[in-house]
Amino acid sequence: MTTIETQEGEFLVSTDKSKLDTAVIYDYLAHESYWSQNIPRSVVEKSLQGSLCFGLYHHQQQVGFARLITDYATFAYLADVFVLEAYRGKGLSKFLMRCIIAHPDVAGLRRIMLVTSDAHGLYEQFGFTGIPNPEKMMQLHKPDIYTKK
Repeated sequence: MTTIETQEGEFLVSTDKSKLDTAVIYDYLAHESYWSQNIPRSVVEKSLQGSLCFGLYHHQQQVGFARLITDYATFAYLADVFVLEAYRGKGLSKFLMRCIIAHPDVAGLRRIMLVTSDAHGLYEQFGFTGIPNPEKMMQLHKPDIYTKK
């Protein structure tokens, strides 16, 4: 995997996992996101190990994140994309997406997929479209997996 670091003004996007602030990522995913409420910290940590991670930093403080689950040859799934609320409205999600799409290890993939409830406009700017034949897609979905005991 190629490590990238791209600076834009006071902000940095890096794929160096040693820079990730697991506490920030866990807190956002478990307590603020709509897609992974109550996710255990151990699951977050395991997901980071198996992903190409993009940290977004302001003066070395993590303020955003995204990860790609990929085979590095044909396919990737974009997940857990966020920018902390205090940093929104500054174009940082676009900066993060530019870095993801341009990463040399995934730039040649045939397909990158994602699921979003509210950010279609952002992703459309980077070429994402709706699924032309959604009836062909299938899933095994367990939305309450982190809340059921």
